[in-house]
Amino acid sequence: MRKLFLALCMLYLIPVALHAQQHLLSGRYTEAQLAKIIIPQASWQPFPKPDNRAAWAKADAAAGQALIKRAEGYLGFEWPGIPAVKSLLIVRNGNRSEYQDIANKKRAALGTLLLAEVYENKGRFMDDIVNGVWSICEESFWGSSAHLPHTKEYAGLMDVSQPFVELFSAETATLLAWVDYFLGDKLDAISPQVRKRIYYETNYRIFKPLMTKYHGWMGTNANGRRPNNWNPWICSNWLNSVLLLEKNDTVRLAAVHKILGVLDAFLDPYPADGGCDEGPGYWGAAAASLYDNISLLNLASNNAFTYVYNDQKIRNMGAFIYRAQISERYFLDFADADPQPGMAGTMIYRFGKDIQDPDMMHFGAYYLDEKSKGTLGNYQFFRNLFALFMEDEFNHAEKGLPLPADFWWPDLQVMIARDHAGSTAGYFVAAKGGNNDESHNHNDVGSYVVYYDGLPVLIDVGRGTYTAKTFSSRRYEIWYNRSDYHNIPTVNGHTQEAGPRFKAEQVSYHTGNGSSRLALDIAGAYPKEAGISKWNRTIQLNKGKQVQVRDVIQLQKADSLTEHLMTCYPVTVKQPGIIVVHGRAKNGGAKDFYVRYPARLLEAAVEKVPLLTEEDQGVQQKWGDNIYRINFRSTGISAKSDINFVISAN
Repeated sequence: MRKLFLALCMLYLIPVALHAQQHLLSGRYTEAQLAKIIIPQASWQPFPKPDNRAAWAKADAAAGQALIKRAEGYLGFEWPGIPAVKSLLIVRNGNRSEYQDIANKKRAALGTLLLAEVYENKGRFMDDIVNGVWSICEESFWGSSAHLPHTKEYAGLMDVSQPFVELFSAETATLLAWVDYFLGDKLDAISPQVRKRIYYETNYRIFKPLMTKYHGWMGTNANGRRPNNWNPWICSNWLNSVLLLEKNDTVRLAAVHKILGVLDAFLDPYPADGGCDEGPGYWGAAAASLYDNISLLNLASNNAFTYVYNDQKIRNMGAFIYRAQISERYFLDFADADPQPGMAGTMIYRFGKDIQDPDMMHFGAYYLDEKSKGTLGNYQFFRNLFALFMEDEFNHAEKGLPLPADFWWPDLQVMIARDHAGSTAGYFVAAKGGNNDESHNHNDVGSYVVYYDGLPVLIDVGRGTYTAKTFSSRRYEIWYNRSDYHNIPTVNGHTQEAGPRFKAEQVSYHTGNGSSRLALDIAGAYPKEAGISKWNRTIQLNKGKQVQVRDVIQLQKADSLTEHLMTCYPVTVKQPGIIVVHGRAKNGGAKDFYVRYPARLLEAAVEKVPLLTEEDQGVQQKWGDNIYRINFRSTGISAKSDINFVISAN
């Protein structure tokens, strides 16, 4: 009987195991089957060529006029070189922006000139396009100086004999591939060397390294961390450029086959709940880039990959972006995410349409921006092409923000809760468990944010400006990456530490009877020297009333303890036991919020965080020079204590 029971258990476990390693993309077709599915390069026309004027007459006319007008400003453009010293800044003072600004300016100019020429089809932008192509091909490195290996052999400059592929070199390949696709005949009429150079440089810098060298972003690293947004983002550009440029269909097919396997290395370990630990600000390059790959694959295979859209994980990955919304302006910004990220409305709408999610479609349509027509983003160039031929549909799309009342990502260990579904009125709370080895990690296990009427009260600062220090061994010297600048305690002089073993335990979520609650033990996020036996934290929204945060603690010693809260508004201590956050109301007027705490245990003090470094510039762009830290220092804490905070609008 026992053997029969075990056999039945195994029978039921097999589908679960297969789902965990489903190989959704690479497991569907063999390479031989792909050969019959993928359209040959010579006959593939993903979008109309410029000589198909009837098709381009149906493209977004307003966008075309805006692009032409903008491109006229690039007539006679002086294509700048990138001096070696701009690359060397990454090792001299950590600055990566000056290098990237020049590179981005060149690519924005070329992309604009390209689409203007396609729209107008008169040849007047061609010389500037050729100059742009040649200038970019002559760059020593298509990527970012920040992505060079941090070794003495490189020391801030590219080794051109050892090409490797990172985000922006792959993006450059995509842009050049579309120049070749749309303007090939016109380029050949000027000189056959232009297209020859495009392929030579792309093959040398992109195709060969990707097919012959393992890159770290392709799979799980030695510490067991799964790939982040680099994987699908680079793959989308690799796929785009090899489909367009590689004339040898055998070589082209081998690349597509490999790309599918690399993408599954991202997708297979991705949490089933679809939660993006990089936050909404990176979702556009993570789950959305996976969608870009699927979109391109469907274009290249007569829709042989539409089955992917029925997968529940894919659907959850798409829905994350609107489930993680706080209000029209604000989104969850745990870790390196941005509190006010831009929304790529056209791509989000298309994603929602393909997975048949009306809420996502309405959300995407809400962020369609007529004012941005004629302006190309720095990345994901192919998204512009999809959008140009959907204008009529966009004009008739229903718009709206779903704003779910509650949502829980069990794998991500993040909850959101608001007073009213579909409305920003009243309280909003988000809280997280997780671990301190998440992608773009901040040490923030147990942190939370509070908003009211869609505006911040208690915040997560998010990230500042990236420098060389950001992704180095000195990452946690940057203040906003540390736990003592989150809504988290410092215990016996110790803050949380980075690494996969520093994590939440005993995590539970509950909603019902007018409240939503996350409970967790955050003791494991601290080093043993902190002397924490238990730190049971509960973050609860009592809808329409208040937010409660309760810490029930058991310490091995109680030498010192400081509870921290972060806000973007001035704060005053009204009296022992009550502080006032001088916030803003939805109508722009003043509105005070009250934080009540046990005065017998804690003493409150307020400090304004000075924003002085290069990293701080990004914080100022998001929040202004208005970051305040409230420190509640222990005065009567014992080894076993119960600390309660209540945050309310009255």
